[in-house]
Amino acid sequence: MQTRRAVFLDRDGTLNEDTGYPADFRQVHIYPAAFEAVRLLKQAGFAAVVVTHQSGVGRGYFDAAELEALHRRFEEEFARRGAPLDAIYSCPHAPDVSGEACSCAKPQPGLGIRAARDLGLDLGASFMVGDKTVDIRFGLAIGAVPVLVLTGYGRAASAELAAQGLRPAHTAAGILDAASWILAQGRPTGHGPV
Repeated sequence: MQTRRAVFLDRDGTLNEDTGYPADFRQVHIYPAAFEAVRLLKQAGFAAVVVTHQSGVGRGYFDAAELEALHRRFEEEFARRGAPLDAIYSCPHAPDVSGEACSCAKPQPGLGIRAARDLGLDLGASFMVGDKTVDIRFGLAIGAVPVLVLTGYGRAASAELAAQGLRPAHTAAGILDAASWILAQGRPTGHGPV
């Protein structure tokens, strides 16, 4: 299978306002710039893959069917704006009583590995954009170039990362700035627009 480059995108705080544990699409407020950012990335030939930890399922705030319906509406909204997402992968698990996370909760690489297998992605030639320390660590774990956005929890994450001696490849004001920086790094090779 031919592989292609992807931009992995965190959901809450990166593509939309972080409103806690939204169980219904009406509680989701997508940043207007997110549509343009994804449209530009897709036009350049990148796969656009959302990777999100939705522990509200494991915590009992909403069920898997409600999350699936929310993500279906999320995908429809991006497609309607000419910015179709390739996939959304989510971890529904809450941390266990010991505080340990499962293999699909960021920063563990599970969601990225699954996406690479399903979609034929080259993880080492891809990018990860997010607003939390776990997003940057996830990007590093899958071998992607990590980009921090200062929306959502980005400013706090910037300080946390510095304290831990970690630096993203780039820090962007928001998702459109992140997409512009990624595009400036060079177009995917061997693939036209998806």
